[in-house]
Amino acid sequence: MTMDSKTLQTLRRDAEDICRSAIEASVPDAAIQWALAQLPPCQGRTVLVSIGKAGWQTAKAAYDALGSTIEQGVVVTKYGHSQGPIGGLAIYEAGHPVPDENSVRATEAALAAVSGLCARDRVLFLVSGGGSALFERPLVPLAELEDITGQMLACGADITQINTIRKRLSGVKGGRFAQLCAPAHVYAILLSDVIGDPPDMIASGPAYPDSTTTAQAMALVSRYGLTLSPQALDLLEQEPPKVLDNVTMVITGSVAQLCRDAAARAEALGYRTCLLTDRLQCEAREAGRFLSAMAGTHAGKGEKTAYILGGETVVRLTGRGLGGRNQELALAAAEGLAGLEAVVASVGSDGTDGPTDAAGGITDGATADALAALGISIDKTLADNDAYHALKTCGGLIVTGPTGTNVNDITVLLV
Repeated sequence: MTMDSKTLQTLRRDAEDICRSAIEASVPDAAIQWALAQLPPCQGRTVLVSIGKAGWQTAKAAYDALGSTIEQGVVVTKYGHSQGPIGGLAIYEAGHPVPDENSVRATEAALAAVSGLCARDRVLFLVSGGGSALFERPLVPLAELEDITGQMLACGADITQINTIRKRLSGVKGGRFAQLCAPAHVYAILLSDVIGDPPDMIASGPAYPDSTTTAQAMALVSRYGLTLSPQALDLLEQEPPKVLDNVTMVITGSVAQLCRDAAARAEALGYRTCLLTDRLQCEAREAGRFLSAMAGTHAGKGEKTAYILGGETVVRLTGRGLGGRNQELALAAAEGLAGLEAVVASVGSDGTDGPTDAAGGITDGATADALAALGISIDKTLADNDAYHALKTCGGLIVTGPTGTNVNDITVLLV
C-alpha cells in the first residue's frame, strides 16, 4: 500500500485531538462540586486536605464550592502542578514518583491541620493519583523509602504491587491517615488512576482499610529480589488497619470514563470505534508491538477505525536513556506501522510521562523510515529506554503540560 502523507497528517491530528478531548473531559471540577453538594451540614470545623497530581485542581474546585466554610487546608501536588494561591490554603509541591523531603514536610503540615479535631468536625480529603509519593510520613529513613520505590519502578512492578509495599512502610497510607483524623469524620473524594478503581490502592489508600496481606507483601520482595533493611522487613509483617468507621468515600473519575470520552470524540470525527480495553497492564513495548500488528491487519480496508485502550503499562529499565511508558509504547509501535496509513498515540492523562516534559508519544507509518534516515535504531533505542530523544527528533512527542487531572493513560490506534 502506498502511503498518502495527507492521510497520515489527518490521522495524527485526529489522534491527538481524541486524546486531548478525553483528558479535558476528565478534569474533575464538575464531579468534585457534585460530590460536595451531597455532603450533610457540618456542625463543627471543616479542614481540607488535597493530595495528588490533580491536588491543586480538586482543591480549587472544592474551594469554589465551599469557600469560607473551609477553615483550614493543605494542598500537596507535584512540582510544577500548582497554578497559584487558593484562598488561605497552604500549597506545597513535592516529589513524584519518588517521595522527597518536601513530601514529608507537606504531610506533616496536613497532619498538624487535622490534629485535635472532635467528632463534630470533618476532614474533606481529596485524593488523586500520585498521592503515594506526595503524601508520606515514612516509618523507615526517607533515603531507604526512596531506594525501595526506585527498585520497584526499575523492575517493572505495577502500581498495585508498589503500593502493597509502600503502605506498610508509611505512617499515613493504608488507612492510617483516617485513624489520625479520628474522631472527626473523613469525607474522601477520589479521582482514580488505578485499574479497577480499588480505593485502598489509589494513593495507597490513606483513608481506606487495607485489603492486602503480609504474605502478598513478602512474596513481592522475593519475586523482584528487593533489598530491604531488617527494619523495613519487620514493618512488612505488620498489618495496616482492616476496618475504619469514620470514613465516607466516593470515586468521581476513572480510566473507564476516559476511554468512553475518547470513543465519543472519535465517533464525532467519523471513526468507527472499538474499545479494546480499559484495563491495559503489560510492558509498554509489547503493547506497542501488539497495536502495530493490529494495524497491519486492519489498515487499508477503506474504513476509518479507532481502537481505544486505557490503563497503565510498565517499563522494565535496561538502559540509561530518557522516556516514559507512553513514549516507549508509541516508539515500539513504529516499526510495525512502517508503510501503513495508521497512527498510534499514547498519553498520560496528567500531562507527564516518566521524568520528562512530554505527556506521551505518537508514531505513524512514516516514523520508522524517518528515524532510519537519521541513523536511529528503534531496537537499540528501546534497549536504552531512550524513547524521548528518538521521538523528539521526528516530531513524535506530545506535550500538554499539567492537565489538572490524573485518571491513568489513554492510547489510540487509528487506521
